[in-house]
Amino acid sequence: MSGEREIRMEFTIKTNNFGRTSTKVPPIIFGTSCLGNLYQALAYETKLEIVSEWFKYIEPPVVLDTAGKYGAGLALETIGRTLRDLNVSSDKVLISNKLGWKRIPLKGSEPTFEPGAWVGIENDAEQAISYNGILGCFAQGNNLLGEKYKVDIVSVHDPDEYIADASGPDERRKRHADILQAYIALLELKSKGKVKAVGVGAKDWEVIKWLSKEVDLDWVMFACSLTVYTHPNKLLEFMEELKNRNIAMVNSAVFNAGFLTGGNYFNYKKADPVADSHLFNWRHEFFSVCKRYNVKPAAACIQFGLSVPGVVSVALNSSKPSRVRDNVKMVATNVPADFWVEMKKRGLISKDYPYLG
Repeated sequence: MSGEREIRMEFTIKTNNFGRTSTKVPPIIFGTSCLGNLYQALAYETKLEIVSEWFKYIEPPVVLDTAGKYGAGLALETIGRTLRDLNVSSDKVLISNKLGWKRIPLKGSEPTFEPGAWVGIENDAEQAISYNGILGCFAQGNNLLGEKYKVDIVSVHDPDEYIADASGPDERRKRHADILQAYIALLELKSKGKVKAVGVGAKDWEVIKWLSKEVDLDWVMFACSLTVYTHPNKLLEFMEELKNRNIAMVNSAVFNAGFLTGGNYFNYKKADPVADSHLFNWRHEFFSVCKRYNVKPAAACIQFGLSVPGVVSVALNSSKPSRVRDNVKMVATNVPADFWVEMKKRGLISKDYPYLG
């Protein structure tokens, strides 16, 4: 119990404002794709245990990152159900919903979106990025959460992928317009007091940069963009600009989709030992430095992801209840300065990276 109190104290000290809003967030945000049966259908008892763990180590509010796309709304339903079963007060949780996918009836034997990703789900989903489409997604999200809980933080889900799927310049322009119309709707929700903050998350940080010039954002979420493996100077310059504008930053996919900690996929594509030998060589050296300084690779990835000024949180996901406490501890871990010096000496991180080493 004393260990839990120590971790909570760390988080209380580090809690930051969520951009220009008065909302407070801890340095860890919990992802919820596992509650939507991503790659595996977890038993409800396991999901309940995962959610219970989230509230053991964090001073409220606990922040959950979800999306209508996760299991075609199953994650949202599960969030509401588990919170009610655990009797969590609504003021102890903030729910961030990435909007743009709406639940529809399942007509065939398998869902039509992201084939093979979602297991054992009973609904389908379709994209709905427009002014009315986003409002429909927002209303549906609150309905799926059920009584007592509601969405507090909103964004458009993966606008970079929506733009990239355009068939040509004309459709690309239309999709840009669709996204901007969606944000008009989100900003209206905020002005009416129905949500606390409006932001964007994307894998392509250039799309975040474009949108940040068009929309008055409170926060942004980078995915696979700022990691111990990849941290381009142009991105760091943009992040400095966001900090100066008091736009909060959340860092997600800090393991480059699991590869940096031993997985087979780099940024969601399977890495080939021959064609991608540079990735495997980098990881081998990285593990060597971690072993020398007794630093967990995951802790190094998390601490690097938090190192840029203005980054208020990392988003972490786990389908195992026992991993939640480990994630919380790694967010609070102090990685020694000598570790980062060694990383620079070996060329594993940029020698001119200004925030560590």
